Amino acid sequence: MKIAIFGVGAMGSVYAGLMAEAGHEIWAVDIWQEHVDAINQTGLRVEGASGDRVVQGIRATTNAQDVGDCDLYVLATKSSGVGPAAKMIAPLMGPESIVITIQNGLGAGERIAQYMATDRVLLGVADGFGASMKGPGHVHHNAMNLIRVGEMDGGMTGRLERITGVWQGAGFNAKAFEDIDQLIWGKYICNVSFSGPCTVFDCTLGELMADPVAWAIAQGCAHEVQSLGQAKNIEFTFTDPVDYITAFGCKMPDARPSMLLDHHAKRPSEIDAINGMVVELGKQLGIPTPYNEVLSAVIRQREATF
Repeated sequence: MKIAIFGVGAMGSVYAGLMAEAGHEIWAVDIWQEHVDAINQTGLRVEGASGDRVVQGIRATTNAQDVGDCDLYVLATKSSGVGPAAKMIAPLMGPESIVITIQNGLGAGERIAQYMATDRVLLGVADGFGASMKGPGHVHHNAMNLIRVGEMDGGMTGRLERITGVWQGAGFNAKAFEDIDQLIWGKYICNVSFSGPCTVFDCTLGELMADPVAWAIAQGCAHEVQSLGQAKNIEFTFTDPVDYITAFGCKMPDARPSMLLDHHAKRPSEIDAINGMVVELGKQLGIPTPYNEVLSAVIRQREATF
């Protein structure tokens, strides 16, 4: 299968490396020139949960036009890059091409819909990866828990099962789901509860949970997400959001959210798709979201100084 990965940061590099190892023709598209050059010249080093090796044969480029028609396009950009990537992909797609987008937060499908019909778009949720870039052409991943895949409009289809099989064949634990929105919101409530608060208080998940004041703010964020989801008829797998986010945090107490890592690196975060999206949805649905509103304002103010 010919597969293009748009956005070969940490997660995208893991996808590219394992899929290339599985024998697929892989194109890696990214704006980081040094990373692209390293992949082309010496290969992509992938280390961590799946071993340590250098994967050869990946075709990396900064120009999407080089890619052409593919069987599968994987959007692994940050949330802000989804729209621009979809705009580049739309004119390249053939009649059988499929797009899968895997991001934190909400709104990826809607961003893609600005540039193409969504009848060939799948939504993915990555759980428990913890990948990081060690340098150009070198990625590390701590774990590989699960890739969840679903149709944007729900239901089980043959193509959904076929694409899920592609991930499984590349060594990923992947599973197709009939209701992907339920899973996206399940991850989203954890993203919101930890990303904004950990960034504002500059702490790990465990440190946040051990601070009564900061943890109360995180719980407020979770309750706001639950209220929004209920208004949108999301069938959550839990009844108590605090129990749910607590269980999540206890699994990785030493972790730092990517939003906090972005701030440490003085680069813009995905605030608009995470805590900021809570505020936007709250306005649309007429539901107050004061916790996320304040956190988003503080984070955006800090990012204005980068």
